[in-house]
Amino acid sequence: MSGLRARSARAWIRLALLALAGCGAEAAPTFERPPAPVMLAVAEARDVPVYLDEIGRCAARETVSLFPQISGRITGVLFADGADVKAGDVLFTIDARPFEARVAAAQAALAQAQAKLDWSRLELDRAMQLRDTRAIAQSDVDARRNAVDMAQAEVQGDEAELETARLDLEYCTLRSPLDGRVGQRLADPGNVVKENEGSLVVIERLDPLYVDFTVAENDLTEVQREMAAGALRVEVRLPDDPGEARGGDLTFLDNSVQGATGTVKLRATISNTDRRFWPGRFVKVRLVLSTLPGAVLVPAAATQMSANGPFVYVVKEDETAEMRQVQPGQRQDDLVVITQGLQAGERVVVEGQLGVTPGGKVREVDAAATPPGPASP
Repeated sequence: MSGLRARSARAWIRLALLALAGCGAEAAPTFERPPAPVMLAVAEARDVPVYLDEIGRCAARETVSLFPQISGRITGVLFADGADVKAGDVLFTIDARPFEARVAAAQAALAQAQAKLDWSRLELDRAMQLRDTRAIAQSDVDARRNAVDMAQAEVQGDEAELETARLDLEYCTLRSPLDGRVGQRLADPGNVVKENEGSLVVIERLDPLYVDFTVAENDLTEVQREMAAGALRVEVRLPDDPGEARGGDLTFLDNSVQGATGTVKLRATISNTDRRFWPGRFVKVRLVLSTLPGAVLVPAAATQMSANGPFVYVVKEDETAEMRQVQPGQRQDDLVVITQGLQAGERVVVEGQLGVTPGGKVREVDAAATPPGPASP
């Protein structure tokens, strides 16, 4: 009986061991990570400009300080501060009465000299007639001829005095020498001004407008090379205006490099009929040097940084992500040029990089859907 119990116990043990062995033979359940939700963009190829971005400053094409050219009392100011004026518009008037009197006196002196000249000529004609009859000495003829010459010189002097008096009278009316915009007047009616002392107002031409900026001397060779090939274009933007850039031409390159800064000065000319740009204001300047044909562009958010350098996640046909090292180039607004490592038409991850693992599955979501998560720094 005891032997039967022993055999029965061994049988139960064997069954238990087989059951445990069978449980151990079953495969352990595997965990598959769900596809990471990402936003994708397709790399595109197009011609893009090669440029230099600099900070510039606007400057008026012409600036004139209006000075009085005679001394006198201001009798009128015929403009409003900050007004637009045309060439020839009257801006100031100076009391003209003293100068009108000088003109009248000069006219009288000239008339007297002219009468004296006419009398001297008449005397000379009579002397010439008497000389033919030997009724007058040759010395008397010469004296009358000299009197005519002196009277002629006196007439010329009085004509010059009259012209000077008329010119001073004309200076009593100060006119704008150019089309532009006046600043704040610096003298009021009743003030007495002196000849060539103290500016009365400053006038600036606002259209076209200059934009002055500098480039580093290391970029000078490329700028000179492109200038030799043709005129260079410039794009000017206001820092606080998201509107389109204003195009212009590079019109000046300085003849030397500034030793203190290692930069060279350039100047562009832009149209400013709408007065959008203002003298003295800082602007963003983009100097377009050349065009890069067929450049590969992706959104700037697609490029990430690792210990090995810049990279992007490329999504392959099987919807798995590949981590690929790239070489970024210049920015083109919200895009960036990829000079190496990427081909046009390939899909890249632009948002949700933190949830992506190399070789892992991804799932594209729309921009209107729930954001897939922050991009990696």
